[in-house]
Amino acid sequence: MTIKIINKSAHALPHYETEASAGMDLRANLETPVILEPMERAIIKTGLFIELPIGYEAQVRPRSGLAAKKGITVLNAPGTVDADYRGEIGVILVNLSNETFTIENGERIAQLVIAKHERAQWQKVEELSSTDRGAGGFGSTGVK
Repeated sequence: MTIKIINKSAHALPHYETEASAGMDLRANLETPVILEPMERAIIKTGLFIELPIGYEAQVRPRSGLAAKKGITVLNAPGTVDADYRGEIGVILVNLSNETFTIENGERIAQLVIAKHERAQWQKVEELSSTDRGAGGFGSTGVK
């Protein structure tokens, strides 16, 4: 698949790090570092603009290492870039740690996964089919 992209950053285009990678790293495009205090959030721009084919989305997801080691994650994970969006890709980062975190220009802050999606049509009905699970949710099937 080929996707049109404009790169207004000084960084290389996102790319797959390994043959089996699902996501490509997004880098911060900053004039000055951004400091995130504990529990603070900020939109970090990437300098990237894309044109996706209809029927696809770009999912902005956290980087596992950044989340596990520093407590930094994508707040609305996964964030969605729709096929008709033409603005700059921004990443909503949040600091869930107890320590200040500094985001530097060029730092890998999230990953981008391109995914095909379906469009649903609603069919109004008076009742749904029954299942063994029924309306059970939020841990109703147990934890072990």
